[in-house]
Amino acid sequence: MPVSALQIRNTFLNFFKNKQHNIVTSAPMVVKNDPTLLFTNAGMNQFKDWFLGNTPAAHRRVADSQKCLRVSGKHNDLEEVGHDTYHHTMFEMLGNWSFGDYFKKEAIGWAWELLTEVYKIDKERLYATVFEGSRDDALEADLESLAYWKTYLPEARILMGSRKDNFWEMGATGPCGPCSEIHIDLRSDEERKKTNGAALVNTGHPQVVEIWNLVFIQFNRKADGSLEPLPKKHVDTGMGFERLCMALQGKQSNYDTDVFQPLLSKIAELCGQQYGENAKSDVAMRVVADHVRAICFSIADGQLPSNVKAGYVIRRILRRAVRYGYTFLNFNEPFIYRIVPTLVKQMGEAFPELKAQQSLIEKVIFEEESTFLRTLEKGIQLLDAIMHKSAGNKEISGAEAFQLYDTYGFPIDLTELIAREKGFGVNLNDFEKELETQKNRSRNAAAKEESDWVEIRPVAEVTFTGYDTTTGEAHIARYRKVKEKNKEWIQVVLDRTPFYAESGGQTGDTGTLTDKDSRTINIVNTIKENNLIIHIVDKLPENLQATFTACVNVEKRMATACNHTATHLMHHALRRVLGAHVEQKGSLVNAEYLRFDFSHFQKVSEEELAQVEQLVNTLIRQNIPLCEMRNMPIAEAQKMGAMALFGEKYGNEVRVIRFGESVELCGGTHVAATGNIGFFKIVSESSTAAGIRRIEAVTAANAEKAINDLLTLLKMIQNLFSNSPNLLQAIKKSLDENTALTHQVENFLREKILLLKERLQKEIQEINGIKVARLQVDIPVDALKTLATQLRMEHRNLLFAGATLHGEKPTLVVALGDALTEQGLNASTIIKEAAKEMEGSGGGQAFIATAGGKDPHKVDKAIDKAIELAIKK
Repeated sequence: MPVSALQIRNTFLNFFKNKQHNIVTSAPMVVKNDPTLLFTNAGMNQFKDWFLGNTPAAHRRVADSQKCLRVSGKHNDLEEVGHDTYHHTMFEMLGNWSFGDYFKKEAIGWAWELLTEVYKIDKERLYATVFEGSRDDALEADLESLAYWKTYLPEARILMGSRKDNFWEMGATGPCGPCSEIHIDLRSDEERKKTNGAALVNTGHPQVVEIWNLVFIQFNRKADGSLEPLPKKHVDTGMGFERLCMALQGKQSNYDTDVFQPLLSKIAELCGQQYGENAKSDVAMRVVADHVRAICFSIADGQLPSNVKAGYVIRRILRRAVRYGYTFLNFNEPFIYRIVPTLVKQMGEAFPELKAQQSLIEKVIFEEESTFLRTLEKGIQLLDAIMHKSAGNKEISGAEAFQLYDTYGFPIDLTELIAREKGFGVNLNDFEKELETQKNRSRNAAAKEESDWVEIRPVAEVTFTGYDTTTGEAHIARYRKVKEKNKEWIQVVLDRTPFYAESGGQTGDTGTLTDKDSRTINIVNTIKENNLIIHIVDKLPENLQATFTACVNVEKRMATACNHTATHLMHHALRRVLGAHVEQKGSLVNAEYLRFDFSHFQKVSEEELAQVEQLVNTLIRQNIPLCEMRNMPIAEAQKMGAMALFGEKYGNEVRVIRFGESVELCGGTHVAATGNIGFFKIVSESSTAAGIRRIEAVTAANAEKAINDLLTLLKMIQNLFSNSPNLLQAIKKSLDENTALTHQVENFLREKILLLKERLQKEIQEINGIKVARLQVDIPVDALKTLATQLRMEHRNLLFAGATLHGEKPTLVVALGDALTEQGLNASTIIKEAAKEMEGSGGGQAFIATAGGKDPHKVDKAIDKAIELAIKK
């Protein structure tokens, strides 16, 4: 019987290989070209376009081990992770599929054979569930599956399940069907005698768990909720790899298997605590062990932490791991990056992308950890200030807790923990209301309604002609209406199209559809959804059956092609100038400019940028012709050195784009020869994340415009210096003179502050034991703050209330000596009220605060109010 995780995975794949299944590699965990998903959350995602019929299935039988991530949407397991023994963010899904080939009999039979005869699982511990039918959908019970299960299991261990548990759906619409789950009872014999396992199936018991789900896809769910039979029936199965390892290795927890133990041992070594000794630290270790896998695989697949979409999810996962390490494992400095080598050693053989990207993964994680630890430190300071202000009622409001969470990324449970230690409570009800309000805003912003596709003519697969032409005859195959953000669009699929759909970083084509009567509709964008080319139009044509001329906006296409080819040339140039470690990590190519993200661990110098620019322009002047190779076997493309991108899923055949020494796998549109680009100009270089740099550049007419704009600006500057023949020397002379004048002004202000301070020292009045200094003057705000600071440092019980009319609007400054702040006076609180007198607002620290106003005639009232508030206290 296979024991190690590696053996268990290989045994599964070899079993189905012997059943004539094609073994395919895992798709990237980060999903592209599917607006309904951020991450692959099930094994079937990479075959979605096959199930939908957008693309003919390349194989009738397939098996794989798919990397999955479940943290958001319907499958949100994030908050469960670490607290139980079987929920995970990143997990492997072992699966086998049939596309119009075998069905229930074979799927059930092979599942039973693999589990009981190959893996040698005790048959007495297995249960199966079967769909009981649904009145709402007018569906009978799945008697066919029931009959097959009866050949392997007694009826007492075959359980009928509801639509919720035993009817699988891809989404609100699309392919669906009944499913049959296989559950295993891992309890001791003694426990099994006490309680029948059948009573614990699907109840959340940690030792009675589902390990395999066999889905029989035989219906299509329409937008109106009705079901229609599919012309071909499919099988989609998914078996949780980590749970299978738990069962086969005789463990009571996924975390006790060799999938997680090396990681847990490394974490224990780093924090100096033993796993299994303390419940809270055990949860924290499990959280870190789970999350480091999700983070590393996401980065390896090309998704870096960020503040938007998939990147935000990865950042949340990473910060959750840091938070648990900080709170329960006493990590006050970055530590997760130190676990990466252990994961690479453990899983790098099965997933080589981890080895290839190890250096980048470690650097990105280190920077993210460092940043968030600083955020935690700042959050704790803010929380201390909130508690100081709320000392009277000993409660942190829901709005304040939410601000810490939403604005500063400070977790609510850490807020609770710190508050509890200081004897404070947190208004969680109000916090949840604030959170729900935010979620509703997000849901409303993302709300999208799609009608069913209306088929005009059946088309097995859309023919893309855009590599060879920008115009051509076409017919409408199907259409649907889409409503989003109170706007309605029509999505149209053509039988053949020259329009390039947005993908691979290149934006989609625009253009027109014209019928024989010269009636035209505009195509405003072209997108790709589950490998289906979709044209976005603002209205439907009058005659849907007509023959149309599809015409791409050639000017926009050409400008985009210039930028795309320039991106390839720049990639090549960067590797020549900076080194072979440079790899593409993201790009955007449109008609206006190109943006290119790449791996490099320091700022690209001006000299290096100039070299890259020069090399690209040299390649442009050489007018190198495009060498395009379509449908090339991927192994052949790799032999010739074609660059593939991590995070991309390639088929058995690929398209290769070559311009001289630049050779890449690419599906985008390009110029016929590099000379068409005309000119290339880099406009910016920046950092987007740890180890990732970004270059933005322009080509052709936009590059020409950028140069002309710079020359115009230079001419304007020259005019300012009376057309000096030596402009650089004239600018330097002007800067030197400015510096000298600035020093003179600073000296003058220092003298002015000294004189004002001497005057105020004499004018200080004592009211109710407080020394009060008031002033109205016309000096810069910084000078007034300097004066206030000097005075408060010399008088512990001083109240300074001063205003300056320097500039367009008045500014009020309130400062308090240390003795007054120690008594509970707060300059920020005082100034917020006082500023209202001059129609202003402001704030600051307890000892000094500033406020701007609108009405300069009411400055005296604001000063009086500040003094009044302080004296009353």
